[in-house]
Amino acid sequence: MIVLGIETSCDETGVALYDSEKGLLADCLYSQIKIHAQYGGVIPELASRDHIRKTLPLIKEVVAKAGIQQSDIGGVAYTAGPGLVGALLVGAAIGRSLGMGWGVPTLGVHHMEGHLLAPMLEAQPPEFPFVALLVSGGHTQLVNVEGIGRYTLLGESLDDAAGEAFDKVGKMLGLPYPGGPHVAKLAQQGVAGKFNFPRPMTNRPGLDFSFSGLKTAVRTAIAEVSDPVSGLDDQQRADIALGFEQAVVATLAIKCARAMQQTGLRSLIIAGGVSANLKLREVLEETVAKSQGKLFYAQARFCTDNGAMIAYAGCQRLLVGQQDDLEIRAQPRWSLEALPAI
Repeated sequence: MIVLGIETSCDETGVALYDSEKGLLADCLYSQIKIHAQYGGVIPELASRDHIRKTLPLIKEVVAKAGIQQSDIGGVAYTAGPGLVGALLVGAAIGRSLGMGWGVPTLGVHHMEGHLLAPMLEAQPPEFPFVALLVSGGHTQLVNVEGIGRYTLLGESLDDAAGEAFDKVGKMLGLPYPGGPHVAKLAQQGVAGKFNFPRPMTNRPGLDFSFSGLKTAVRTAIAEVSDPVSGLDDQQRADIALGFEQAVVATLAIKCARAMQQTGLRSLIIAGGVSANLKLREVLEETVAKSQGKLFYAQARFCTDNGAMIAYAGCQRLLVGQQDDLEIRAQPRWSLEALPAI
């Protein structure tokens, strides 16, 4: 079965074609960063309008890249949530309309399930069961994954997600939007030990996260060392970026180690935008090696929002007969644990 995947949950329009026998055929991605950068964050109405403009042209482009005909498509998968409701409705309406027009089944896919399954697109995918760390701008979650749709939430962020904290610290440091990748790049120039920030909630049992206090600690440090006239110099900014990154990475690694010990599992996958962070990958490689475990992650272009992960996740469910009824669904909030198993 060839499945068309459509991702429009936030500020990136992703479209892909996945073949259940041949794998990923083609994918296209359009980012709205330039549109939202001037506002310092995503403007939901602008995001929705741009998805309307870009989705259909991208679908035509990806079909051409794959070298197939529209009649070859056997199903349509679209992101139904979580995300910005207006943006979700664009993908849902287009996906459902195409499905009805082509006479093929459609299915709304959980955005975070798409991220969770993105490492399955790689040449050496993980085998079930495993522990998944989902780290993005909107989510930080640890999940026990026994199979597709068989998810148990082990812990999550009680406030800011890790990616959100990265972006906010980037803004504090005067970096371009989105701040996360710029913080990571700036941290490479930092001197270790200049700023030692707390590892939140690691001194107590449990697998939940909290990054709001760490964000406050960074703001306090900036206020303490900034020159009243000139502000931070370049080295201070790099040192703060490094201290912050080290705190987030160490916190995530400690919680992952606990989750693997608690579940007895030795495979860990990381997914979501923050999983592209090289320091996080390096530290988690060391963490899983201590328990003779193995780390899995998707290539960088499949870490951020993309159509390929939605096409893959949708394909697995469409193959077993799951599909939408006539209602168009968009769920801004949606628990992973509520998904049916296959």
